[in-house]
Amino acid sequence: YLEGATDVICTADPMEAAEGADVAFLAVEHGRAAKIAASLLERGVRVIDLSADFRLKDPEVYRRWYKAAHPRPELLPEAVYGLPELHAQEVRGARLVANPGCYPIGVILATAPIFAKGLYAEPLVIADCKSGISGAGRSRLQVPYLFSEANENIRPYSVAAHRHSPEMEDQLTSLMPQGVVRVLFCPQVVPMTRGILACCYVRAREGLTQAELERAYAEFYSGKPFIRLKGDWPQTKWVLGSNYCDIHAELDPKTGYIVACSAIDNLMKGASGNAVQNMNLMFGLPEDAGLRVVPLYP
Repeated sequence: YLEGATDVICTADPMEAAEGADVAFLAVEHGRAAKIAASLLERGVRVIDLSADFRLKDPEVYRRWYKAAHPRPELLPEAVYGLPELHAQEVRGARLVANPGCYPIGVILATAPIFAKGLYAEPLVIADCKSGISGAGRSRLQVPYLFSEANENIRPYSVAAHRHSPEMEDQLTSLMPQGVVRVLFCPQVVPMTRGILACCYVRAREGLTQAELERAYAEFYSGKPFIRLKGDWPQTKWVLGSNYCDIHAELDPKTGYIVACSAIDNLMKGASGNAVQNMNLMFGLPEDAGLRVVPLYP
C-alpha cells in the first residue's frame, strides 16, 4: 500500500537501518527491543520504543507480567514514559522514550484529571475497554482472530490479568500526592478494524459537581493539541486515522460515580501517532508537526 509513496529501503538489520539516523522507532517484540535499543544508544541514536520493555520502572514488576528477566535493567532509570499529555517536559531532550501501550493511553487520558485534581473518593478505576482487531497485530494467526470467529462477536480476554494494567496503575498513581491507584481492567475485542473506546468508572469525592468536573478536565488539558473534550460521549469513528483523543466525563448523581470515556485510534494515538508526537518533542519541533490529520469519516 506504500508503493509509489516512499523511496525508503527496507532492511532486516536494525543497525543498518539506523545508520546515520537521529532517532529510531522500535516496533519489535518485548525482550528483543531492549537489546536493540542499547546498541542504538551506544551509537548515539535516540530511541522511541513501541514495545513494553521500558514502560515499567521496576524490573521485578516487568518479570512478573512478562515472565522474563528484563534484558537491560540499567536503562530503566533513564527511560521516559512517552505520554506527552503527562510528561512533555521529560520527553524533551530524552534519549530513550517508552511509547505507552494503546489501552493505557485510552484509560490514563480518560481518568488523569480525576486523580491529578483529587476528585476521587477511592483510588480505584474500573476500566471497560473495547478494541478493534488490529490491536492484536498482524501475526496473530489464531482461531479467535479468524473472520468467522471475530465477526459479529465481542470477546473479553485477559480480564483482570492484562499486561497493560501495571502501566495504568503506575502512571495514575504518579498523579496523586499519596496512595496507590488500582485498576480493574476488562479488555474486549470487537469486530472492527481499529479504534479503542475506554469507559472508566471512579467513585467521586463527596460534594463534587458536574461543573467542577468539567472545569478540572478543561484546566488539566489546556493547551494539549490532541485532546478534544466533547460535549457528548466519544465514538471511535470520530478519531479514525487521527492522533486525537476525544474525552467526555459526567458525574452520575444516583451512584456517585464519575463516568469518563475516551476514544482513540489504536494505531495512531495508541501507537505510531503518539510516537511521532514524542519525536517532535525530543527534537524541539512543533508538537503537532506531521500529525494534523483530519479523521476519516464516515
